[in-house]
Amino acid sequence: MAKQALVIGLGRFGVSVARAFVARGVEVLAADIDANRVQAAADAVTEAVVLDATNADSLGQLAPDRRDLCLCAVGDDSIRASILCTALLREMGGKRVVARASDPLHARILHCVGAHEVVDPLRDFGARFATHLLHDNVLGELPLGPELVITEMRPIPSMIGQTLIDLNLPRRAGITVVAVRTGDAKVTLPEPQRPLAETDVLIVVSRPEAVGILIDGGKK
Repeated sequence: MAKQALVIGLGRFGVSVARAFVARGVEVLAADIDANRVQAAADAVTEAVVLDATNADSLGQLAPDRRDLCLCAVGDDSIRASILCTALLREMGGKRVVARASDPLHARILHCVGAHEVVDPLRDFGARFATHLLHDNVLGELPLGPELVITEMRPIPSMIGQTLIDLNLPRRAGITVVAVRTGDAKVTLPEPQRPLAETDVLIVVSRPEAVGILIDGGKK
């Protein structure tokens, strides 16, 4: 049975997440108070409705308690609506309520009213993009909660020709290599005794700052 998600707020962030859900086989019920946004998103989701998500009776008709995930993606222009919607989703039994925040204070309030998880897409994207801009070897980054990230990185010159055993990255840098993408685009489990090639891409897990420290240290 397909998972079901409720997405409230059809700005760029809400629509982007809704499309990603649908692409992964999730049934998406999307809602917004703006009829034009609903019409624009209708073809991208399973069902789209015009609705004021701060009205308990209206929101209740969408059965948040029957959804696997409820996302409150209400934009920065209505922080009050975002807070009310998040609180109502929890009150109505939302199993997993994720809310979009626009700043740290907004995030704290969303946690206080019951959000299981709070995201700040601009901040999160900015942090990942900054890492890419600062380090040419970093191809991409994905957070694993507040303390860990998955990073795709090219080996720095000092790593090429060395094995993972030689490098001892977990002990030396706090970095664990979980997979390697070779020059032919094949992704494999790391082979500790295989010398790294210039065309390799390492998929690693570490604290957010660890890869940058490793790259900067290798340039000295």
